[in-house]
Amino acid sequence: MRLKIKQTILAIVIFIFLVFREIGKQSYLLNLRWLFLLILAFSVSYFFTPFTIKYAFKYQILDMPDLKRKIHKTPTPRIAGIAIYIGFLLTLLRNLQFAREVLGIIIASSIIFIISLLDDIYSLSVSVRLIGQIIATFIVILFGYRITAIPQGFPLENILEIFITLFWFVGITNAVNFLDGIDGLVVGFGSFCSFMFLIISLLTNQKYVSYISATLMGACLGVLPYNWYKAKTFLGDCGANFIGFILASVSVVGWWAEKNPIVSLSTPVLILSIPIYDMIYITISRIKNKKVKNLKEWLEYVGKDHIHHRLLNLNFSVPSAVGIILLITFCLGIYSIILRYSCATDTIAVMILIQTTIIFVILSIIMFSGKERNHINDVLKN
Repeated sequence: MRLKIKQTILAIVIFIFLVFREIGKQSYLLNLRWLFLLILAFSVSYFFTPFTIKYAFKYQILDMPDLKRKIHKTPTPRIAGIAIYIGFLLTLLRNLQFAREVLGIIIASSIIFIISLLDDIYSLSVSVRLIGQIIATFIVILFGYRITAIPQGFPLENILEIFITLFWFVGITNAVNFLDGIDGLVVGFGSFCSFMFLIISLLTNQKYVSYISATLMGACLGVLPYNWYKAKTFLGDCGANFIGFILASVSVVGWWAEKNPIVSLSTPVLILSIPIYDMIYITISRIKNKKVKNLKEWLEYVGKDHIHHRLLNLNFSVPSAVGIILLITFCLGIYSIILRYSCATDTIAVMILIQTTIIFVILSIIMFSGKERNHINDVLKN
């Protein structure tokens, strides 16, 4: 009964926001368009999430328990990413602001979503998933956006920048997907990162970047109540890959510092540093321990060696592990804002980078301790 009441209220809110254009117009005149989009995206994703749960059970699109690789104990729906996608797409279409940034990201992210959803249902090969990510990245590049980290006039400048952009998109998309191992982590991470991008884009008057960031934040928050511990539904690859790709897109489309490429590159890296660090750490660990030998094995390998698993091995609860990771993400996001507004002071910038390094040294110690504890537990079980 309560669910029906909530759904009815949300349906009314969505109807009002979609039909009465005066609300959107006033929000634009008051420079609160981002808030309008956030509320609408939240309402849409929250409204559709129960339906994804219902149809996941109906068509058996469930994440089955696996004691070797997973921590949940009952079959759980895994297509909540549909609600995030619908919330994101419908909100941006309602916004009717089809700048190149928005249109390019909508097209590219839709490809990521569709391929990932098919993977959730039919288990596609690694090659198909990777090709889809590459095609989506090239669409963003064709719309005129890529990482400009190579000095002008450098040999093969354009080719190198395209390669770096491709590596960034594929890397971030999969790194965020790798984080999707415990309840609430990826939707919480997506909410925090999009919030930090939203703050910086508002401070720098990047309205289209703020629209995309606010929309993603609202869509993630709408699913969070259902995905939080103990989760009623999982995002699935369609949700985690979609969030990762949008975050990668925002970091490339936005500009984060004037005439300072170091700060411009450091800003998105700081905000997204948790999945970047996790991906680098597990890659080195898996290669060192001869668990993976090539890219295909790296993408297919599923194990309990990520940062959230290591925290669980140290007897942190799921909410505590998620909270620690999100607090670190928020802290690094604040660093990115400070770095931007202190870029003229090299001393402060260096101190921020030193502090960031210390944080990841601490994380490395935690990761190693979690590995040792897991090894001890395995020995005791045997």
